[in-house]
Amino acid sequence: MSPSFNSLPPVLAIGASTGGPTAVARVLSDLPDDFPGAVLVAQHLGDSFSANLAVWLATQTRLPVTLAQEGDRLEPGTVYVSRADAHLVVSPVNTLVYDRSPVKTAYRPSIDVLFESLARSRIRPGVAVLLTGMGSDGARGLLELRRAGWFTIAQDQETSVIYGMPKAARDLDAADLILPLQTIAALAARHLPHYD
Repeated sequence: MSPSFNSLPPVLAIGASTGGPTAVARVLSDLPDDFPGAVLVAQHLGDSFSANLAVWLATQTRLPVTLAQEGDRLEPGTVYVSRADAHLVVSPVNTLVYDRSPVKTAYRPSIDVLFESLARSRIRPGVAVLLTGMGSDGARGLLELRRAGWFTIAQDQETSVIYGMPKAARDLDAADLILPLQTIAALAARHLPHYD
């Protein structure tokens, strides 16, 4: 039996590519110690580096960080980092699973695939953030989340290493706010729904 809607922690979903590890670390390090949400991170990275990323991010934040595993249930105040050989998605029973489709995506994990699974899920609307990176992965998914009632943020040009993905989100009007990196965590925490 799946958890009830209100028993699930709110979600902060983060997508990033080029320049992303440092940007993700900044957001995580700026979150408060009592942050009530589960944090899902999709970072474009070679598979051999994804476990190392989780270990390194754990040194950058006071929140526990783990490499997401099949069947993980979302826990408040925990950061789940996607492996890089498949797409991290939220299942119909609100657990984390990996999906190898769609096959023809430029990146694994695909930020769009994660964001779109959240838009279709029973999880209450939370906050989604699209950070620095080349291309447009995540922009379409961010738009779907915004349409589903999520609060959406894209990193600004000045603080992005590569202003590709955030620009694509801006062009689609997918972001409620376009913010410099150093202000994202505070706004995300402020807009996260209350955890019952």
